[in-house]
Amino acid sequence: TSVKHGIQLAVRDINDSGMLGDTKLTMVFEDDEADGGDKTLEAYSKLKEEGLDIMVGSVTSDSALLVADKTKEDGIFTLTPTASNAQVIKNDNCFQVCFSDPNQGKASADYISENKLASKIAIIHDRSSAYSLGIYNTFKSEAAERGLEIVSDTTFTKDCNTDFSAQIKDAQEAGAELMFLPIYYQEAGAILTQANAANFKPKFFGCDGLDGILSLENFNMVLANDVLLLTPFAADSDAENIRKFDIDFREYFGIEPNQFAADAYDAVMVVAELIKREGITASMPTSDMCDVLRSAIANGFSYDGLTGSDMTWSADGAVSKEPKAVIIKDGAYVDFEKVIAAENAETETAAADSKKAA
Repeated sequence: TSVKHGIQLAVRDINDSGMLGDTKLTMVFEDDEADGGDKTLEAYSKLKEEGLDIMVGSVTSDSALLVADKTKEDGIFTLTPTASNAQVIKNDNCFQVCFSDPNQGKASADYISENKLASKIAIIHDRSSAYSLGIYNTFKSEAAERGLEIVSDTTFTKDCNTDFSAQIKDAQEAGAELMFLPIYYQEAGAILTQANAANFKPKFFGCDGLDGILSLENFNMVLANDVLLLTPFAADSDAENIRKFDIDFREYFGIEPNQFAADAYDAVMVVAELIKREGITASMPTSDMCDVLRSAIANGFSYDGLTGSDMTWSADGAVSKEPKAVIIKDGAYVDFEKVIAAENAETETAAADSKKAA
């Protein structure tokens, strides 16, 4: 839903601004239900029937992997906002706006180590998810390089993703100081709830899949307080473009945007900038559009967006941009660097007052 909202807002902004002249964009959206099976194939077929020229999707890695070869065969330029598995971009017509899973795993281990967040780590990952496995494998390797001790390493599948008592007990008994969750927010919400019931309160750290946890129904938002996640987007940023996006998104949809919405908005804006730059018209054959777009994006194109400044793409489809850590405070995302800076300033002030008093 967040991806759909981000696309809707971008299409509106592009058409209203007239940036493409007489050419207008139309959003055609089908729900594959993150199925990674028949529903995904049905959704893709419907999009083709409705005249698909350029694909901003799929949303999840399993679905994107399933249709990757089909978009290649059909000559459709594909820019996924949020499908982060490395194999999603195996074909030369596919590119990512989001970080790849290996990059997220490495960045997470590095961030935990560099900021001395914990030394004893528990991991719960979804072995049935390409997204989760991709992050998990790289994180585990990088954690070993960084000297982080993984004291508990447990898993689940999409067929048994509601009861995490065994995984939580294992982490608790192992003395884990931080629980790394390379999973989606639905399961993360259940883990936070059940960990609290077990009186187990480590730090919790996740990746972009946790973005959305504040929108969970029947979830006690207090339990998300101090949860950390790596994300390319923080709505509390002072950057002018993010402030405008946040205001417009709230007015249009009545909720705060998350990184899924921001990545999707950026994806459509990137496509529009490429269409404008290369002079692509609606009458051009889809396969010709694909050839022009895939060459253009990997050769000297850059974009300043909501999820990164000076974003660039290599021919292998990966994006280059920097992740940032956010922490949840009182039901909102806050830039973790701001929190650290405020805490350091408070410590320095207290030390100065103590010295003055002495």
